[in-house]
Amino acid sequence: MKYDDTNVFAKILRGELPAHKVYEDETAIAFMDLMPQGTGHTLVVPKAPSRNLLDADPAVFGPLMAVVQKIARAAKQAFAADGVTVIQFNEPAAGQTVFHLHVHVMPRFEGVPLKPHTGQMEKPEVLAEHAEKLRAALAEA
Repeated sequence: MKYDDTNVFAKILRGELPAHKVYEDETAIAFMDLMPQGTGHTLVVPKAPSRNLLDADPAVFGPLMAVVQKIARAAKQAFAADGVTVIQFNEPAAGQTVFHLHVHVMPRFEGVPLKPHTGQMEKPEVLAEHAEKLRAALAEA
């Protein structure tokens, strides 16, 4: 399938939709997931267009994973997490719902399961608070 540049992440990259951004460089951005499955759930999105891992230019992966690592370390610190889950989905059968390559970074806490992906949006003030915590941890890194 062909890349659709009207997807929500492409619109965020172009500044057409708002996002609680926590990080941006020349290759990627990171922002809070509007429908988090846990505290601090962050998305890392490369700026290069591709539907997912299956059609991405391999040159995207090195810089993307460097940003994922940076966000994961900061998220673990910012939220005093016990660990971090990193997930990436490819195509609908695998759970992909936005067709622009992206990686989920989720701080994890012993004994606390992830919430199901219900489509329920988090309160903007909670997302803003989580984004600020993550930005502060990134500034310390």
